[in-house]
Amino acid sequence: MSQEVRNKTQTQNTDIDTEQVFIIITIIFFIVIIITINTFIMISWTIFLCALTPTLCCDWLRHYNHYSNVTLTLLRHMGGQLTEDESPVSFPFTLYTQVRHHQEDSQLIFIRDSLSRISDLYRHDDRSSVTWDTDMTHHFLVNLHRLKEELSTCVLTKKHLNRPLRRYYRKLLRRTLCRTDGSTASWEIIRKETELHLHQLQLLVASIINSAANRRRSTLGQY
Repeated sequence: MSQEVRNKTQTQNTDIDTEQVFIIITIIFFIVIIITINTFIMISWTIFLCALTPTLCCDWLRHYNHYSNVTLTLLRHMGGQLTEDESPVSFPFTLYTQVRHHQEDSQLIFIRDSLSRISDLYRHDDRSSVTWDTDMTHHFLVNLHRLKEELSTCVLTKKHLNRPLRRYYRKLLRRTLCRTDGSTASWEIIRKETELHLHQLQLLVASIINSAANRRRSTLGQY
């Protein structure tokens, strides 16, 4: 084979190699572009969904039930068996039913305000009439405060929207602790009502999480 033929063959091989490299680089470039666009779309939709549904971006809310269960356990054990006495104020099941039909931000405000009002009940000056376990009572109050503070990070406003809720707790306080000067029976009613509220709030949080997850799957499934 002559030198000219060999040179021509090498030139052709070089051209083929260059063309293959160019094709590979072009393919890689387009793959990177596609990945970048998809990532941008996902981030944009996440931001958009967070704006519409704050619960999607509130990671702590997924841990709410765990800490609520710890709080409930402390509540049940710090004073022994719960009383069977009826509260002088009817439990506000209607408020819980109504709030389930509200927007999620309003539901979060309801939960935050409920936890705050429950905490306020235990600020009554005189608990000397009860024989609750001191350490368990302390840990219960600490956990209750944590629930309120952590839940507040999921709420985008400081507004308080539910006036009937505030009226209920004021009436409960007046007709139990205030009327009896912090009697044992009144404190046990407060403990019993606290358990009912914490349980209802757990159900509400679970409903919020499920609704948010379903909405996200539905929205992303359209794109």
